[in-house]
Amino acid sequence: MLIVTAIVCWLPTTGMSGSLTTPQIVTRTTAATFSCLRWKPIGMCFWLRCSFSGCKVRSSLKIGHYNPDLVVSAYNEIGGNPWAEIRATLGLAQKTAATGIVGALLPFTVGSSGHRTEGTRGRDHRNLAFRETDAIGHPVSTASAVLAPLGLVCPSQTVPLLPYFQSSLDALSWRREVPESLYPASLVPGLREVGTWPVYTWGSVYPRTGWTTQSDEAKAAALNAQRAGDIVTRVGQPHLYLPVIGSPGSGKLWPPGPLTEGDSRTGDWQMLLPRAESTCRVFGENDLAKLTSWGGGKVGSGGDYAWNLWRPYKCCRRRGQWFLFDIDWVSYP
Repeated sequence: MLIVTAIVCWLPTTGMSGSLTTPQIVTRTTAATFSCLRWKPIGMCFWLRCSFSGCKVRSSLKIGHYNPDLVVSAYNEIGGNPWAEIRATLGLAQKTAATGIVGALLPFTVGSSGHRTEGTRGRDHRNLAFRETDAIGHPVSTASAVLAPLGLVCPSQTVPLLPYFQSSLDALSWRREVPESLYPASLVPGLREVGTWPVYTWGSVYPRTGWTTQSDEAKAAALNAQRAGDIVTRVGQPHLYLPVIGSPGSGKLWPPGPLTEGDSRTGDWQMLLPRAESTCRVFGENDLAKLTSWGGGKVGSGGDYAWNLWRPYKCCRRRGQWFLFDIDWVSYP
């Protein structure tokens, strides 16, 4: 990681409207820890420990907190992820795969549709936009794994810098809505909507593609991020991706469930780019009564956006060979 960071420091950034480095991600994540971590003791775990002298029941503290699992970026051009290290290491590979192997297997040209498309043809849909979206393992995931044996931090289920989803490799579904357009939530208004009922000012999670119809550019990018998060936190989705999942194991770790829009108990978002924020919240704020849209002051000059996805974990330190049971004092999250 240090080598990659050093290389990136020498890379030219001309033409990059938005750029984010790994040290910046770590710094902004740390700044949001007080607001987003939500660490809490929630119960006790009991273990059976046996040795030559006999068996004993031992206990350990059960804790709950949020981990920054993923950095989710929405941007315009294939290989143009605003995360500098990812752009430097995976950008060329994305372009090569999208135009080569993936492109050869599909009946259409894989290229960035990029930016907004209204006005190019008379039949174009107003406010229609397309973005590439990546979900990459957060760089601080290693820290949680190192601290987990102390019993005060739960390990993340993600691997640092691992690409769990890259839309350029998922061209058929992300660009052509196959088979996303066949889901009931894609056909029935009001299902899986981001926003406040009955007036939704954001858009629908389905179809989970790069296309959005939204006049607010920041909201459109947020929808792309929500869709990518929805995909990678589930198994068996009709996309090319790696699922972010974990088994309950022996009772030591209770990983989070699938991400659901508007439900902070499944995950929160922290904006990293274009505006660095130190708080976490779900997408879908009702801004009708406000003078400005939710995206006011959050619009990137080149259309580059990035968020941390924080997800809730529960765990307790192993203190024996066999997990017996656990008790909760409070519900979490």
